[in-house]
Amino acid sequence: MPTNTDRIINEFVKRSEEILKENLVGIYLHGSLVMGCFNPAKSDIDLLVVVDDSLSDSVKREFLDMTVQCNAEGPAKGVEMSIVLRKYCKPFVYPTPFELHFSSGHLEHYLADPDKYIREMNGTDKDLAAHFTVINNRGKCLYGASIEDVFSEVPYADYMDSLWYDIGDAEEDITEHTMYLTLNLARVLAYKEDGVVLSKKEGGEWAIKNLPAEYLPLISDAIREYSDGAEVVYDKDLAKRYAKYALDRIRG
Repeated sequence: MPTNTDRIINEFVKRSEEILKENLVGIYLHGSLVMGCFNPAKSDIDLLVVVDDSLSDSVKREFLDMTVQCNAEGPAKGVEMSIVLRKYCKPFVYPTPFELHFSSGHLEHYLADPDKYIREMNGTDKDLAAHFTVINNRGKCLYGASIEDVFSEVPYADYMDSLWYDIGDAEEDITEHTMYLTLNLARVLAYKEDGVVLSKKEGGEWAIKNLPAEYLPLISDAIREYSDGAEVVYDKDLAKRYAKYALDRIRG
């Protein structure tokens, strides 16, 4: 992985050990960095932290301050992390409760009122089913207990529901988020039909081989934008037809 990214991850792991001490079960890397398609301009560093016991507000504050520092030194999209209790990982609980979450999109909220952020940033998160699935299939243990010891398999229905939560409105949203949804629809379809857990880029490459030729220009453009940062002008009508086609096939 890029040298600066490696340094940030090492710092995150080191500081997590210092802050969480014996409560820390493990730290796991998922997302584009483990799938070989990390792009500093478009990707974030995806981390999952597992602990034995709930965290006090003071520990959450210290941990978030550390994460914000790593986020500031990270790639354009920064660091995204969640903290979950081990008891929800094996056996798997869906939707999955979480102790704490942070991404660069929440930075202003946290800085404006840290105490309010800590009070509100907990609950359940359907996305964790997708993160756990990537960890089980492609993830990397950065510290602590092995993936096999901490995580059980995510049931098919829970994983598909998690994915649908992200793409269910694609027909309406694809003209605004064309690259993201074009590739995400492709990787969901690849899982539905072939049972493979793919990155966005790999999903696009799967679609090139498996979907009708009508949609190949759209998919190729999405791969170029994602991989190379190419400036792309999308055919919005084609994108909407593609979204309907992919959703119908996923539903089927």
